Amino acid sequence: MQSLLKGKAAIVTGSSRGIGRDIALAFAENGADVVIHGTREQPDLRDRIRATGVRCECAAGDIGDYSTAERLTAACLDAFGRIDVLVNNAGVNSRTPFADLSLEEWERVLRTNLTGAFCTCKCVVPHMLRQRSGCIINLSSSAGKTAHPNAALPYGVSKAGINSLTQKLAWDLAPFGIRVNAICPGPIETDMTRQWIPEYREEVLKSIPVRRLGCGADVANVAVFLASDMSTFIVGESINVNGGKYMN
Repeated sequence: MQSLLKGKAAIVTGSSRGIGRDIALAFAENGADVVIHGTREQPDLRDRIRATGVRCECAAGDIGDYSTAERLTAACLDAFGRIDVLVNNAGVNSRTPFADLSLEEWERVLRTNLTGAFCTCKCVVPHMLRQRSGCIINLSSSAGKTAHPNAALPYGVSKAGINSLTQKLAWDLAPFGIRVNAICPGPIETDMTRQWIPEYREEVLKSIPVRRLGCGADVANVAVFLASDMSTFIVGESINVNGGKYMN
């Protein structure tokens, strides 16, 4: 086990699968105690994390519901006595064309992706302020910086909102020892991308300078770095992790 995060207590939302799961595992492998989250509890992941030698607790619920943020906060404080890192990873995508987009879907995506992050920050930040230390990592997307063919309007808008939330919170909280940053993944290998037809996969690969899709570890490694003391002078950034597909 590495020790970049030894002694830190972290909450990772949306950690039942995908990038969130990889982040939770990477945190544990680097010594952090972790509260994991999904719409349902994840005892298998909890046990796997505990097997690495750190502590782990589960909390479940709709991340767009403020009571879920309260449960996550309470679970971390009750189990570990402090909150050092919050990773706002939980989110949903949308691919509905604008002409077919309903108000209900618009609100669902924004409530999960943006309001959910607001709720967790609202609950966690007071405890970080009392500690005068902490780190918040928001999972955004390159779709929050530029239009994307695989992301419908509410997804891109929600991620642009995450980038703005990141900068404003970073500005307000940095004087109190709390760092806030975002990660903007590009094409990442997931269950969804494995269903692409070969022609589309080849088209995507040609658009990425490094000529490969990313993997969850590519994002998780950046999250570990941002959560560690190696990044104490990085504040308010939205870091691209996309193999060069989108640069700014």
